[in-house]
Amino acid sequence: MKKLFSLLLAAASLVGCQSNTEFKSVDAQQFAEVIANKDVQLVDARTPEEFSEGHIPGAVNMDVKSENFDAQIATLNPARPVAVYCRSGRRSKLAAERMVNAGLQVTELSDGILSWKGEVVK
Repeated sequence: MKKLFSLLLAAASLVGCQSNTEFKSVDAQQFAEVIANKDVQLVDARTPEEFSEGHIPGAVNMDVKSENFDAQIATLNPARPVAVYCRSGRRSKLAAERMVNAGLQVTELSDGILSWKGEVVK
């Protein structure tokens, strides 16, 4: 019984030490507040063609569907937060999950650039 208790206690302490493996999903207004922070790394997870049609100023294009997406996110600074978006929110959720698995702190635009009311550049 004492050994079982020790094992349960050890398991509980391991769970408490795990890093956050989730990302924040926010609306356009909250996303605007997040990216106002100059330390935030802004990523557009759409295709290069979509990116060229219009993107949020300061965004870098890292297509979540490309073969080298993991290599691209490895270039991001893990000490700085990341904000990611796509067209409607589906791909950015996939991208955010992969970014979090790579050790990044991520905020995702829940409804994508379709919900964005701010400036867009081409």
